Amino acid sequence: YGCFLFSFTGAVNTEVKGKKTDVLNIFSVASGHLYERFLRIMMLSVLRHTKTPTKFWFLKNYLSPRFTEIIPHMAEEYGFQYEFVQYKWPRWLHQQTEKQRIIWGYKILFLDVLFPLATDKIIFVDADQIVRTDLKELRDLDLGGAPYGYTPFCDSRKEMDGYRFWKSGYWASHLGHRKYHISALYVVDLKKFRKIAAGDRLRGQYQALSQDPNSLSNLDQDLPNNMIHQVSIKSLPQEWLWCETWCDDKSKERAKTIDLLLLLM
Repeated sequence: YGCFLFSFTGAVNTEVKGKKTDVLNIFSVASGHLYERFLRIMMLSVLRHTKTPTKFWFLKNYLSPRFTEIIPHMAEEYGFQYEFVQYKWPRWLHQQTEKQRIIWGYKILFLDVLFPLATDKIIFVDADQIVRTDLKELRDLDLGGAPYGYTPFCDSRKEMDGYRFWKSGYWASHLGHRKYHISALYVVDLKKFRKIAAGDRLRGQYQALSQDPNSLSNLDQDLPNNMIHQVSIKSLPQEWLWCETWCDDKSKERAKTIDLLLLLM
């Protein structure tokens, strides 16, 4: 599917006498100095709430040299592992031209090839999320046979009832009794994901839909929801992700992750 490169700066051997070390693997992407700053804050919020050794995986393609210089110093100070992964978009796969849509593509299209085969589970966390709980709980959550788990959009903010786009039209028809899920946080069982060739399925559907400029307006989110019948999604408990637009204020108290931008306003 192209070429990928691992930079092992900051990585450590996670195999000891044939036995895996318990490591929490966190994947994130960022572009621009503002979101790189958010990313560093997100990382510290993850570390603050877990005692499990943590490894951060960063998509190197759009990170600034400044960020890649800072990370080794952060790793030494806060005691985490890290790895930069870089992947070349395959020539045969429909190309995106806008940077944001390219980044969205990297969030979902190459999960089966970005990480080593020894990595069992990975948790994606958006750079502008802040974590308020131990993500080990999410990693160890039973996904019920699904290859990944996402949080559904909230229904609790009643003044937004007329604006929930997934409740009518195409999405209502396509999803049926299923929910529409948000892509700011998700956990992936990489072994299951690879076993059912989920990456191939997602890329195939992307290739078909992306020819239409009106499709996949939110690429990283619309694609897994569109493929929910072929690649099932485990709906995570609502408290795993709080979004002010759709979730009421009361539910924020129980939120395990929330939007960092809202905290800074």
